Amino acid sequence: MHPMYKTHYRVGNWRVYEGALVRRGDVTLWFSPNARAAWGVRPSGRPGGQQRFSDLAIETALTLRVFHFPCVRRRALSGRS
Repeated sequence: MHPMYKTHYRVGNWRVYEGALVRRGDVTLWFSPNARAAWGVRPSGRPGGQQRFSDLAIETALTLRVFHFPCVRRRALSGRS
């Protein structure tokens, strides 16, 4: 075959191919028990709006954002839908 012509890849097993597309980018994060305990926010007891996420949770989400982790998955990690 002439080098100018590029051969086309043809998918043979679509189920496996689409499953691989869904799984690409999967990341497993392991949190220590200390991090899990610090994930939630304690009520401040003051009137007004309360903080929804701890500083650790916000910092983790921003770190994942730096590495271009999709926003949808960051929401799932933080417990939001």
